[in-house]
Amino acid sequence: MTERLTEPVSAALRDAKARARSTHYTVGTVRTDPDGTVYLPCSCGTVLRNGPTWTLDEHVRLHRAEAKYLELSAAAPPGIPRLIGLP
Repeated sequence: MTERLTEPVSAALRDAKARARSTHYTVGTVRTDPDGTVYLPCSCGTVLRNGPTWTLDEHVRLHRAEAKYLELSAAAPPGIPRLIGLP
């Protein structure tokens, strides 16, 4: 019988993803300004809005993806190959 070796996700990266989820969630209700702008606050204090070429949903998704990226980047092991260089 062949053992299947799996490489577990490190605790640091798992914790980073959990931190991103727990610190960036929408709060309150969607509001609409008289000009048609819809917005929704994030728990981090950022106000997520629609715009001339994007929807509120797109802004929410981008914000969450950026938060996850930043947390994972900070927790990644040194020397791991990257798509983009860090300062």
